[in-house]
Amino acid sequence: MKCFAWPVAGVVLILAGCNQSSEPTTSHQTAGSQASAGGTPDQAVYEFLEAVRTGNDQKAAAMLSPLARQKTAEKQMVVAPPGSPTAKFTVGKVKIKPDDNDGAYVSCTWSDVIDDQGTVRSDDIVWGVRHEPEGWRIVGMVLQVLPNEEPLVLNFEDPEDMIRKQQLLHDREVGQSDQPQSGAGPQATRTDVNPPAAR
Repeated sequence: MKCFAWPVAGVVLILAGCNQSSEPTTSHQTAGSQASAGGTPDQAVYEFLEAVRTGNDQKAAAMLSPLARQKTAEKQMVVAPPGSPTAKFTVGKVKIKPDDNDGAYVSCTWSDVIDDQGTVRSDDIVWGVRHEPEGWRIVGMVLQVLPNEEPLVLNFEDPEDMIRKQQLLHDREVGQSDQPQSGAGPQATRTDVNPPAAR
């Protein structure tokens, strides 16, 4: 089974623990039809990230849109990296798409320890969510990989495109390296062979 991890600025981003101390809240009012099937956009993101943080692949997959679940299952992908007890997250603002009341964007700040010295890295991520019959579900993510470049958009409903973008980032990292490192292979390969939710 493939495991897809999100690379950020040459580092494998383990999106396993945007940890929140309390249930997510939002000041944005959603239409009754949007909340009737259960939950709000930020609650869906919270549930997804908490499942990723704790390594609950089944719950994380359940929080994807039906099409994302189908497409990633066909590719044997898990769009959640391994759980991380040191990861933390905060779920931020919700923005309903102006042209589609069944679509929304939810911001998140993700932090985790990235080395043995306890260095913490934080990244801002925007999640694309859509209201499905079963409630709000994750369809993709947007994150800034490199400064002064366009953000990386990952559509969980298009695994081939996710894999292609992951490979392009990997190739760029390898191209920027002056000398090959014998220990770099396994870490780089992990992003290729194991999916953001693909493990």
